[in-house]
Parts: sequence; structure tokens; C-alpha cells
Amino acid sequence: MKMKIDVNDLFHDAKSNDTYVKVCAPMVRYSKVQFRTLVKNYGVDLCFTPMILADSFCQNEKARTNEFITTVNDSPLVVQFAANNVDDFLDATKLIYSYADGVDLNCGCPQRWAMKDGYGCALLSQPELIHSLLRTVRNNFPSNFSVSVKIRILHELKKTITMCQQLEKCGIDFMTVHGRTPVQKSGDMINVDSLREVCKSVRIPVIANGGIKTLDDADQLHKTVKCSGVMAASAILSNPSLFSGSNKTPLSCIRLWMNMKDKSEDRITFQCYHHHLVFMLEKILTKKQKQEFNNLGTFENVDIFLKRYVLNSYDYNISHNINCDIDDYVTCHFDDKITTKHSSKCRGCSKSVCYCICDKYDQNATTGNYFSSFVINNDGIEYMDSNIFDE
Repeated sequence: MKMKIDVNDLFHDAKSNDTYVKVCAPMVRYSKVQFRTLVKNYGVDLCFTPMILADSFCQNEKARTNEFITTVNDSPLVVQFAANNVDDFLDATKLIYSYADGVDLNCGCPQRWAMKDGYGCALLSQPELIHSLLRTVRNNFPSNFSVSVKIRILHELKKTITMCQQLEKCGIDFMTVHGRTPVQKSGDMINVDSLREVCKSVRIPVIANGGIKTLDDADQLHKTVKCSGVMAASAILSNPSLFSGSNKTPLSCIRLWMNMKDKSEDRITFQCYHHHLVFMLEKILTKKQKQEFNNLGTFENVDIFLKRYVLNSYDYNISHNINCDIDDYVTCHFDDKITTKHSSKCRGCSKSVCYCICDKYDQNATTGNYFSSFVINNDGIEYMDSNIFDE
């Protein structure tokens, strides 16, 4: 059986202890189960999966196999989906419900391909659709299964606060707020003032994201903005022990990563294994050694390199408190009734055939209510989308 944890308890316990929840961000290609297991040995309280496309997850068995792998103790775990319609988001959540502790809607990805297809930050201009996505999923699952959203701040503070208050009304358990706008780059300073005002304006927990390089950074951000959690992304790739206070990847962490590969070589790709080490060794290898390491192409050659240039040169004793083994993998059984519905796509709208009506929201037709819009069907007839008002 997969262990389950109520994510809400994490925030409650952290608040009781005058601290914050330490979170490993959803990172495409990198937030796999092996890495999640690794960072939980170094102070991480909550992990997200990589962002998963909900429609592909529902439609494609290979996508389900590649994108979602978990173990019996891979908890607390939140699965993050990118979705642009309620049917995909709800059905994808139903598929993973038994194997996760919560689901998160990505409204913060600024990449062009995601924006073009109506995912990520593109949703921020469609608040009625976000409301429908979150409210529908929240109404279909018990309260101990968290529903959350990850967003970026908007250029105007007032609009950011209004958006976050509207999101809270969707019934979500918490939100993650990235302190940069959709057009800002990773090197830009985060807007601490906006994050602080957001935390003051809502009653649900807020995880602050952006600009975290060290544990001191995380502590300071928590102190400054009064957030309930702090999320690290790129920095935790370079140093999985970030939340334990180390300033660079300890050698025990390298050894542990190797052990996990040995226990699950059929479950981890060479690219994933090697790329993580490229990040982890950034502050350890010389420039010449980095060039050699980056050109290695097999598990065996990587391990030979590590034993020759890294592990033999340092004391890498592993603490008795660290779990050196990957836990038993869970065989996920996904509901055939759901996956069958998504087995064929409509050529017109690219949705699953069973959900296709080729209707589109008319964003310019509205009653003036914030969460309202009309739909135009193929006959050109307008009608109100009642799902938006499902409270």
C-alpha cells in the first residue's frame, strides 16, 4: 500500500513550531522519484512531481509510465498537471488519486510552447477557467487530498492580490506564488513586496518561490514575507542538501545518488542520472574535469569517473539517519474506464472524442460577473456555462 499524508498537516505543524514547510519544486525532467527520495534525506518536507500534461497523461499509456513513477514511501507528494480544460484535469487527477497526496494546477509556466497551447501563465488571463478547473476537482475529492495552484505575480500588485483572493475562493488548500512576472527571467530579482502583500491578503497557506540559493535565503524569505512554505528549484538541483544547511553538495549525497541508481537502474534513464550529477558536481569538479564528465555516455563510465576523481578524494561517510535505498516501487493501476475515454482525439479540437463538442469560450461575452462567460457552439448560439457557477 502507498503511504498517504495530509498535506494540510504539514502547514499546521510548521506554523505551530514557528517555522515553514520546505518544498522541492516541480521541475520538468528532474523531479523524478529518485531525486524526490534523495532530497527528503536532506530536510525537504514536501515534493512535487515534474509538470505533467494532463491530456497526454490520460491519453497515452507511455506517458503515464514515463511521467509518473512512485514508491511506497514517496510521500507527501503533490502531482502537478498542466491542463486547459476541466475534463482532462479531473480525469488525470482521478488516475493518480490513490498514489498521491494532492494535485496542483500549473498556472505559472512562462515557456512559449505552454503559453501557445493555453497552459501555464496563459491561464492567468482566463480566471473563470481557472476557477472551473480548481473548483471542479476540489468538489470531487475528500478534504484530506489537497488541491492547489502555482502562479506567478502580475505586473500590478492590486491585480495580483485580487487574483489570489479569487483563487482562495475556489476552495483550494494552498497556493504557490513565484515572485516574478511571466515575462521576467530567472536572473531577475523577485518582488518580495508583492509576495508579502499576497501572504497578508489570503488566509490559506502560501508557498513563496523564486531566488532561493541557500538555506539562509529561505529563512530570510520566510521571515520577510511571512509565508507558510518556501520552494527551491534550480538551486536544489545543484545542491540537494540545500535545506539541511550545506552550501554545496556533500559527498555523502553523491554516494547516495549512486546507490539509488544501483537499486533502480531499470527505472532511471542514463540522461536523468548523468544530468543530476552534472548539477551536483558543479562546485566540486575543476573546469577540465567538468568537460570530461559532461562527455561521458554510460552508467559504468560515470561511476568509474566518480570513484577516481571524487569519492576517493574525500571523506563521504553516510550518516546513519540517511536512507541509502530506494523504497519498493508501487505498481500503479490506472482506471480503464477513464483511459479508454481518452484513447481517441478529435481532429478538430484535439480533445478526447468523448468530450468533444468543439465549443469555445467567448471571452468578450460576459454578464459582468468575475467568474462567468458564455460559450458559442457550432451553430453560433450563445449559452451560459453553468459549470463555472458550481459552488
